Amino acid sequence: MSYKTKLKIGEFSQMMQVTVKTLRHYEQKGLLLPDEVDEWTGYRYYSIEQMQKLNTIRDLQRLGFSLDEIKELYDYGSYTPSIRKITEKIRETDEQLKLLLARRRQLLDWRNSRKEIKTMEKFSIQSLPEIIVASHREIIPNYEALGGICVNKIAPEMQRLGCKCPPPGYCFTIEHNKEYKPTDIDIEYCEQVEELGTDSAIIQFKTIPAIPKALCMKHYGPYDRFYESYLELFKYIDEQGYKIVGQHRTCYIDGPWNQENEEKWLSILQVPVEKEI
Repeated sequence: MSYKTKLKIGEFSQMMQVTVKTLRHYEQKGLLLPDEVDEWTGYRYYSIEQMQKLNTIRDLQRLGFSLDEIKELYDYGSYTPSIRKITEKIRETDEQLKLLLARRRQLLDWRNSRKEIKTMEKFSIQSLPEIIVASHREIIPNYEALGGICVNKIAPEMQRLGCKCPPPGYCFTIEHNKEYKPTDIDIEYCEQVEELGTDSAIIQFKTIPAIPKALCMKHYGPYDRFYESYLELFKYIDEQGYKIVGQHRTCYIDGPWNQENEEKWLSILQVPVEKEI
């Protein structure tokens, strides 16, 4: 009778680089039972053949098979999945790959946008000249509705009225709510034009006076995160000894009309200020 090598669970664990806890879990699942259990000591012993079986379990796990699926294979006396099972795993892997690639793109975009925010000069002081604007004021249900109103209502009316906008173009909004409201936002959209025109039911023309000094801050991201930038902006105003002397504007550079990725939407918050005496 030839000698059969037997390994204690600790030795088997060490050689196969798998924890004893994992081996006990495999045993509980009925996947890898010890070759022998000493009835007096309770010691578990594993055979050389079980090394290969453990490798097979690991390989199948790496290929996306769950322990229950592997157990099902073993229950049917097979160590190799059928072509149908392999095809199912390929299809599942393709779906997971699409999700992971989409997640990777979003993470890259997010990282890049955060890098841009860190490297850019966050605050600047600018003088805003007197301008003529075409203005439209309306109560909108939320910030997301503004884009549709601009494209479908304001732009066609400005074109009908023959408005000419000096390059590179300058538009901004002014909120008239006295307090924060997530819905029913009283907002005025203004776009710079070359000359005063004749008012219509949708568009009114007016001159916006110059602002000698405006503290400006770039905001990257969706509009429902403006509060993050305003928190930083007003903290900066206090720290630098400024006081607010007029209505703030939100100027839109990139948004849903030309940029699908919300993290790359660029707005500029402009707050009229002067130094405290």
